[in-house]
Order: sequence, then structure tokens, then C-alpha cells
Amino acid sequence: MNPLARIFGNSTPGLATNFAGETVGVIGLGYLFHRTGHHKLERITSLLNISASGAAVAYGFIHR
Repeated sequence: MNPLARIFGNSTPGLATNFAGETVGVIGLGYLFHRTGHHKLERITSLLNISASGAAVAYGFIHR
């Protein structure tokens, strides 16, 4: 359903690149929030990423 992930979803190296990019983005955003003193946003960023990943896995299992 994610149009950006759809570009990389045709191969295993593409999926690994997508997941690595997502991880770098979440860690980078969390670090930016940490450096600017927004510690609640830092934690929320990780929680939202975990929630979105869990929802994607659940959607995949439901729609097999």
C-alpha cells in the first residue's frame, strides 16, 4: 500500500534497502528530536514506527 515501498518491493535486496532506509530515517529523526530537547517526540517516533510495522505485518497476514 506504500507507494515508496512498492518501488523496492520486487526483490529481496530492494526490500532490504527499503527497511534500512526506514531505520536510518527513524533513528535520524529520533536523534534530531533528542538533540533539540524534544524527548517525548523522540520516544513517539519509535513507537509510531513500531506500530506501523506491526500494522503492516497484520495486514499482510490478513490479506494472504
